[in-house]
Amino acid sequence: MQRPALEVKNLTTPLQIGGKTYDVVDRLSFNLYLGKTLALVGESGCGKSLTALSLMRILPEPPCLPSKGEVIYKGRNILSFSEKQMRDIRGASISMIFQDPGAALNPVYTIGAQLIEVAELHLELYGEEAEQRSLQALQEMGIPQPEQRFDDYPHQLSGGMKQRVMVAMALMCEPDILIPDEPTTALDVTIQAQVLALIRQAQQKRGMAVLLITHDMGIVAEMADEVIVMYTSQAMERGSIRQIFQEMAHPYTMGLFGSRPSIHGHKGKLHPIKGTVPSLPEYPEGCRFNTRCPYVMDICLKGDVPDFMVGESPHHLSKCWLSEGS
Repeated sequence: MQRPALEVKNLTTPLQIGGKTYDVVDRLSFNLYLGKTLALVGESGCGKSLTALSLMRILPEPPCLPSKGEVIYKGRNILSFSEKQMRDIRGASISMIFQDPGAALNPVYTIGAQLIEVAELHLELYGEEAEQRSLQALQEMGIPQPEQRFDDYPHQLSGGMKQRVMVAMALMCEPDILIPDEPTTALDVTIQAQVLALIRQAQQKRGMAVLLITHDMGIVAEMADEVIVMYTSQAMERGSIRQIFQEMAHPYTMGLFGSRPSIHGHKGKLHPIKGTVPSLPEYPEGCRFNTRCPYVMDICLKGDVPDFMVGESPHHLSKCWLSEGS
């Protein structure tokens, strides 16, 4: 059996607010495999991006406290790495594409200078070699007139072009693991498709493992092999793309699908999940979805909810009492 490129076991990230500690990522476990895509989905504020930042170890401490659990990469737990060891991994072996390229790119340096920095830091290329590798990275992303873009500043590029630059940076070192965090936010549909195609082509060419963070089920259907549905820092349901789309078991997953616009029936009406995602200090006791769930029972109001196997597949799990004995 293929060994995971990244093995995450009970990842927990505490956040200190006003003398109290809350888990912004709560006992999350999953495996990433080379050539495969795992999607983390859920509403804004569910802990998807914080999971990625925890894996990269770039959350500010304080207010965040060191993550607990294990993140195994090449047989070693990177949560125990020194900052210097993590700097060697970030951008080289594990790369992240941030959801706001305008904020991620430094406004006072040219695109070329920022790409050259990556080449120098991780590839140990300097001078003309670093410049040529940087231009090649832009060409591979289909950026027109790369020599001209090389000398441009971020504000001179469109949103789609800036996102292509971010993809180029993330892929320059041919990482084992790529984490695109909402890579198509604020892009029009045509540019979205182009950015996703670039990521998919790079994965096919280099065999990377991809941890895709999104709230868009259309993108999940197009890109993912496996899915974890997150809510209030926890995994509510997990399974293959077929299991999640065709055999969904958790009421929250059903709510996400039910709130999607459809051209069929309902006379164009949406069916949103009632209420909003609670803030950290307001997470309810018991099942954290119990304040919004249409099927809530007394047992849902106290104690931890275990992960139940859905059907006969050990890979399809639902954190819901309705799945007990399913």
